[in-house]
Amino acid sequence: MTSTSLVAPPDGGSMIRLTEILHRSVKLRQRRFEMLPLRGQGSPFTEPHARNPSDSLPPAELADLISSMSVIGLLTPILAEEITVGGKAPTIRLVAGERRLRAMRWGAVNRPDNPHFQALPAVVCPGPLSEEERHMWRFVENFAREPLKPGEQAAALLYQRCAILVGKLLKAGKPVSQEVYAIPDPAERFLALEKIRGTDSSCAAPWSEVLDRLGLQLNERKASELVRAFRALPRDLTEEMDEAAVRLNTRIKFAELRNGRAQAAAGIWAALKSSKRLHLLPTAVNVGLEEPELGPEEIITEAEERQDTANAGRRAKLTRVPTQTEDQKEAEESDDADAVAEAAAQLDHRIEPAATPAETAPEPAPADPAPSRPAVEANTIRAALDGVRVLLAEVRAGKEIARYDRGSLRLALRELGAHLDDAVDGATDHDALTEGSEAA
Repeated sequence: MTSTSLVAPPDGGSMIRLTEILHRSVKLRQRRFEMLPLRGQGSPFTEPHARNPSDSLPPAELADLISSMSVIGLLTPILAEEITVGGKAPTIRLVAGERRLRAMRWGAVNRPDNPHFQALPAVVCPGPLSEEERHMWRFVENFAREPLKPGEQAAALLYQRCAILVGKLLKAGKPVSQEVYAIPDPAERFLALEKIRGTDSSCAAPWSEVLDRLGLQLNERKASELVRAFRALPRDLTEEMDEAAVRLNTRIKFAELRNGRAQAAAGIWAALKSSKRLHLLPTAVNVGLEEPELGPEEIITEAEERQDTANAGRRAKLTRVPTQTEDQKEAEESDDADAVAEAAAQLDHRIEPAATPAETAPEPAPADPAPSRPAVEANTIRAALDGVRVLLAEVRAGKEIARYDRGSLRLALRELGAHLDDAVDGATDHDALTEGSEAA
């Protein structure tokens, strides 16, 4: 059976559109995820390009890749096709990912005890593929390496989940019909595959497995929210929000507003988009959910007022920040080593009260003791002192503290100094304070 003709990849197209083009091929629609052996029957074959995977030293251009794989494994599966000739056992031929395959082969031979080199993650589809199908598959994989927007990421997660589910269903002897493969929408296809799975938990594709296969730094809750927003919004609206960089939380709330007040949600989006004021969308959505009696224009007006009030409050807070005095400017220009050394000395010794001059008035009778407060944990004190000493050592070694880091350190030390002064003023047992300082 020949594949459906594919069009050339569109310039600047979204990942969702490119994946839809890819799925016009009957063979590519049937791709599945598998863990392939690296040696023996079932391992993928390709031209070695005059390199022997069993060399005692890794090729220089693969050294970084092998080092990364040895720690975290292969995050991006290779692409392969399954070839069956004359009723013989099927063979696996590489389509894309030669560097990854060579690195994994080297690791399997030279690092056999490393669990990351035990099997090869692969996305496999029935072959043989035409050159046009190979080109499209490689193009989509390369495009997918770019940072994905929320809508594209949700679609990619669903496509990957479908691929894992298809592989498990076929291994369990549960056939997947061509009608299911032909469903273009990943959310609808996943629901169809779930119906085939039924209650068989051994064929499930949980989010934890999907995220692990993709190697994404994403928790299961975030993945579920991405997919929930993707399912709840029309495809064209998802792409428009991707282009406008609308945040996930705003999309979820917009979908909630759209479910209850579809006309109001559509009016808000159209008005803000046409006037290029999409920065008001989060506030407008909140207003729409809180004030169900307001129309789109009233919602936008209220959103503008709330935004102006919030901006005024932020400006007021900024104006309350005192400007730097001449003494502070001079301190910024002083040597960093002296400043940090003084800070460390303050942390170690400041709790010792200064000597009182003989000419001062007699010491007044002590007042009633203030209510005791819980003491800072000793481990916290030790960690703070260790951090300051490490910083001091680096500065003494000639390293420089960045300008903004200097300001942050001064602010923190200034506040800490005030607390230390208060502790000394209220202390009544000098020996206890000294003992505590030495212990810290």
